Amino acid sequence: MTTSTQRPARDAHADPLRRVLPLLEVRPVKVAAAIGLGVLALACAIGLAAVAAWLVARASQMPPVLTLSVAVVAVRAFGIGRGVLRYCERLASHDVALRGMAALRANLYDRLAADDRPVTVRRGELLARIGQDVDDVGDVVVRAIVPAGVAVVTSLGSVVLLGVLLPSAGAALLLCLVLAGVLTPWLAARAAARTEARGAAARGDVTALSLEILEESAPLRVAGRFGARLAGLDTADARLSAVADDGARTSGFAAALGALAQGLAVLAALALGIPAALAGSLSVEALSVIVLTPLAVFEATAGLPAAAVQLHRSREAARRLLALLPASDPGSVTQAAPAQGASGEAGARGVSGEAGAPGTSGEAGGALLVLDGVAAGWPDAAGRPRTAVEGVSLTLRPGSVVALAGPSGVGKTTLLMTAAGLIPPVGGTVSAWSAERQEVGIPSYRSSDVLPTTPTTPATPSAPTSSGRLFVAEDGHLFDTTVLENLRVARGDVTAAEARTALEAVGLGTWLAALPEGLDTLVGTDAAAVSGGERRRLLVARALLSPARVLLVDEPAEHLDGRTADALVSAVAAHARATGRAVLLATHRLTPLAAADEVVALGVGEGVRARGTHADLLRTDPDYAWSAAQETDLLDPDRPAAEPG
Repeated sequence: MTTSTQRPARDAHADPLRRVLPLLEVRPVKVAAAIGLGVLALACAIGLAAVAAWLVARASQMPPVLTLSVAVVAVRAFGIGRGVLRYCERLASHDVALRGMAALRANLYDRLAADDRPVTVRRGELLARIGQDVDDVGDVVVRAIVPAGVAVVTSLGSVVLLGVLLPSAGAALLLCLVLAGVLTPWLAARAAARTEARGAAARGDVTALSLEILEESAPLRVAGRFGARLAGLDTADARLSAVADDGARTSGFAAALGALAQGLAVLAALALGIPAALAGSLSVEALSVIVLTPLAVFEATAGLPAAAVQLHRSREAARRLLALLPASDPGSVTQAAPAQGASGEAGARGVSGEAGAPGTSGEAGGALLVLDGVAAGWPDAAGRPRTAVEGVSLTLRPGSVVALAGPSGVGKTTLLMTAAGLIPPVGGTVSAWSAERQEVGIPSYRSSDVLPTTPTTPATPSAPTSSGRLFVAEDGHLFDTTVLENLRVARGDVTAAEARTALEAVGLGTWLAALPEGLDTLVGTDAAAVSGGERRRLLVARALLSPARVLLVDEPAEHLDGRTADALVSAVAAHARATGRAVLLATHRLTPLAAADEVVALGVGEGVRARGTHADLLRTDPDYAWSAAQETDLLDPDRPAAEPG
């Protein structure tokens, strides 16, 4: 992956929270306004305690009522101001936090969409990160930064107030505030550092398992794994509860230290103020102010242990979010580039144009994707690579269609994912065309009878950046929204006319016309309102609308009857030739492969068993010919059955 300006290596070890904060797009002026309102609200609380103490002490001397009128009005003003200003502070701080969370999610989605690396976490874990973790990062403003700012300003002001009345009492208050506002949060932060990482991981496990149980309950019951998943959820929830209990003990200890510091401040005020009052250097009214003011001052430090815990929680959440983002500074603009293979050299060769790499643009006839002796597979439980298919070499040029044919389990999907850059090759190299050279974008003129994926140049203002390769999974996700919005997943500005054209191209024109609300019809949760075949063709239509130059389509004929499946494969091939794209499709169905330029037949444990055009394989490969004949017999029941061999 290429990025903008490379940062020094030390940035990789920088505070993750500091690296993520720019994505919140927080305005310092608004944060300062929230802190200012909080300071005023707490100043009213301290002023209320001080003036009320003076008023009680002065009233005990039974002076003329008029001498108390100003203090009475001040008590009333401070009492009303405290509530009003606290409400305003809550509005201001939550406005900053909520806007920051919205901006962080938008920036996170934008960078995930522009990043061509695979997301290797479970769906539930991903949901936890873009949900709870984003909230935790946003909470750093309202639960850490604002309380800390308010505490610093009001504590210093209170120390100055008591220092003017009695310097020794001000010094004692300062020491107690250091105990409550520095030592206590530090202890809470140390405890949080040990618990927050475990808490974040436990929350992710709970979310992931809950989502899996809710969405996959029927398959889990059939497989006999439902009970094991429930037990796993109970274990994860117990770990989360244990972390919460550890945090509660930390909070309780911090609260006890805060109460101890407040009590020490009051006792110190009494011990220092009474002798001064008896000596006549301090009035009785001032003594009452010195003794009772600390009761309100420590309201500022009471929230600092929780702020320290929140700071660590937000930092851990930021670290988990950074794991989803490119390695570059998330505050900078990143550019998507082709995913590389087992090592970064493959992609570099594709850009530099060395031998064997697609170094020329698609319009010049250069290759868009080259597989050179690729072995594809997945790691086993011990982390060692297990090869599913090996020795595959092929070249995809603009307008070419290559088919991977073979029975289920031969490694077709694994090879497609390797070609897409989603998993590294076990052996060989994968070289991809660079998206910075030319893109399939949005044509300047859109016609309702032409698919909106004709080649354009990078000078087209609205042409999106693309990694060049799109893997069209057999189980691709459809969202619980309208048909049109599901198609817009491929490209956000797809029009209704373009959507209809794409749906007609994959054979869904009649289906669309029968929908009650047309393109605005909801497909339901995980496409529950559509059949398997309709879902498959919706995914293919979405791929046709994408800006990718290479489509890697897995089993386009799945869940479809024979004639519909053959028509879909032919439509995808015709689209590739009309738009200058390249298509690599995996299928176990052979009859429509006459539309392919080349067929690579894979065998279980054999790798590439045979290759050539569909017509060549029918003549030279008896097994291929027999399988194709069996499919033809299914299409034409009146035809005599083919004999093997």
